[in-house]
Amino acid sequence: MLMDKKELIEKVIDNKKVIKKVTGGNTQTFTSFVIVGDKEGKIGYALGKSRQSYPQATQRAVAKAKKKMVDLKLVNGTIPHPVSAKYKSSKIIVMPAPEGAGIIAGGAVRDIMSIIGVKNISVKQLGSSNKFTNVMCTIKALEMIK
Repeated sequence: MLMDKKELIEKVIDNKKVIKKVTGGNTQTFTSFVIVGDKEGKIGYALGKSRQSYPQATQRAVAKAKKKMVDLKLVNGTIPHPVSAKYKSSKIIVMPAPEGAGIIAGGAVRDIMSIIGVKNISVKQLGSSNKFTNVMCTIKALEMIK
């Protein structure tokens, strides 16, 4: 029995070039932070690293993210009740919004909401503006939905 896989949407949140001083000179590595979703409540995230290039780091991150997919509970394009979470120095408050409100969020959190398939939501980010911690905090909050 063959199951057709749903098409996953990949979104690169952050690319960084890391240069490290070592005895023989400098080493250079590339990191890529990626989220993957199916617009039906599933999302995965991962950090990929490579010594060669950004595309290779992105491919590794996508492969890891597909393995770490999380299923979230959505009701009519929004969440059933408000939730909040804290991860390191980031705090996220996620609230359901009425029909037609759209995605009221900024930065990486907006990308997460569109990839999960949420149509109406309001999000407040407090504390850090770090993309990685905001993504982790948002997913932690969404996992707490009953």
